[in-house]
Amino acid sequence: MKKIGFIGVGVMGKSMVRNLMKHGHQVSIYTRTKSKVLDVIEEGAIWCDDVASCSKNQDAIITIVGYPKDVEEVYFSATGIIANANPGTYIIDMTTTSPKQSVQIYAEAKKNNLFALDAPVSGGDIGAKNATLSIMVGGDREAFDACYDIFTCLGTNIIYEGGAGTGQHTKMANQIAIAGAVAGVCEAMAYARNVGLDVQTMLDSISKGAAGSWQMTNMAPRILNGDLNPGFFLKHFIKDMDVAAEEATTVNIQLDVLETVLKMYKELEEQGLGDLGTQALIKYYKGF
Repeated sequence: MKKIGFIGVGVMGKSMVRNLMKHGHQVSIYTRTKSKVLDVIEEGAIWCDDVASCSKNQDAIITIVGYPKDVEEVYFSATGIIANANPGTYIIDMTTTSPKQSVQIYAEAKKNNLFALDAPVSGGDIGAKNATLSIMVGGDREAFDACYDIFTCLGTNIIYEGGAGTGQHTKMANQIAIAGAVAGVCEAMAYARNVGLDVQTMLDSISKGAAGSWQMTNMAPRILNGDLNPGFFLKHFIKDMDVAAEEATTVNIQLDVLETVLKMYKELEEQGLGDLGTQALIKYYKGF
């Protein structure tokens, strides 16, 4: 059993906390709104009133928060993780954030005798619930090996990517690929409906062939059922794509598909749809 602090118990975090507890770990939690996590507290999670108390006397601390500014506050404030974690603690940021920020966390953690890993995940609420997340990990190999048993509680595809920041760079590649995939599914569905096809029959016909994808298998049924609730927030996907676009500019590469899909999502956010799931891209198209 390990003592684990978990900061950021949202759509995905709640299932991740449950899976850690299922494997016998003692999990202390902090999130902004206690009322939203009363269920996991009843199931055995230990509530902490702030980040500082959730950071002390832990073997490892996991964070999965919203935006880079949230990561900044959680790690670098006087009441944050780096100032309050015991020396020797493993700190694992599973937020999708800037690779540059992960390198900064790693450097500051090292000064304080802490072991930092950037370990963003893919798989959404379904992967979090089923403990089948893909986990992309950057940092020291020794720290990755020490935390591997924690990762196995949360995912099935756990890969060491390299030094600090490489987990986040891999997640950027993941988000770039998703941008094209989710747009492709939505466009296929919009085309099918507008030419008079039965959309479900079309999906049954193409989903097992070369066009098949995780997005088609998992998001298309939600769209057909009118379920646009977030497994992953549209507004957070915009944040991820913005980071990816910025990193692409840094290395002087043009990503036309990413830029196009990002623009589409931002139009939906301007319409007040940021709290819907990524599958809400379907609303960009006529007929849905």
